[in-house]
Amino acid sequence: MKLEKFYDEAYYWLISRGIKGVAGLIIFFAGIWLIKKIRSRLRKRLDKIKVHSSIQPFILSLAIPALYVLLALFVIDILGFQLTIFTTIIGAFSVAAGLALSGTFQNFAGGVLILLLKPFEVDDYIAAQGQEGIVTTIQVFYTVLLTFDNKTIIIPNGKLFNEVIINISREGKRRLDFEVKLAYAADVDHAKKIIAEAISSMDNILNDPPFRVGIISLEVDSIKYAVNVWVKSENYLAVKIALLEKIIKGLGAAGVPFPKAG
Repeated sequence: MKLEKFYDEAYYWLISRGIKGVAGLIIFFAGIWLIKKIRSRLRKRLDKIKVHSSIQPFILSLAIPALYVLLALFVIDILGFQLTIFTTIIGAFSVAAGLALSGTFQNFAGGVLILLLKPFEVDDYIAAQGQEGIVTTIQVFYTVLLTFDNKTIIIPNGKLFNEVIINISREGKRRLDFEVKLAYAADVDHAKKIIAEAISSMDNILNDPPFRVGIISLEVDSIKYAVNVWVKSENYLAVKIALLEKIIKGLGAAGVPFPKAG
């Protein structure tokens, strides 16, 4: 009788569980095959739409394991196991990981958005987070700037993307603005002519838009002249230094009076 009972229970298990087990195995192996196909298709799609190479491994490392987890949970459910404890463990782990890595996820999200939306690219000159420099590297978690005085600045992408970014070099040219103070005794037309001649003698000043020289304000002891010239972004600092020197030397050689100190 005991043997007969064993056979009955085995038969019942095969009927009730065996079909589910076979179905679970079929779905499991079919799911693995499908995920491999999705991985291949996803990689080709990312290449086709020219997603940055720094992002592709992260997208794949997030998407593919997530699909495997979903497949495993689906197979477990088909086999008839209770998912309550798994759900609890996954939920607790997700909350703990979220709290511990909130800053890291923010930097990751910022890096992905920067690489996708491209507010700046490598070799652009930008100002952000109170820093200025040439972008040398854009990683998923941080961006590296190199300043003109050869300092390396590393900015987390989370903070970088959520604040104002000034892309100084994107338009290809910048307007260089500065002011010159001269005494009231200076002849206005003569002073403007000397400044204009200094500007015209510079090779790396753009003709379009044209430069402007004019009085911008009257002060107690001086007249303030505004000078606006257009230059290529990469020549900005070099032109500013050279042009200021030429203007000061030209005005001094012509005897144009400067305001007295004090």
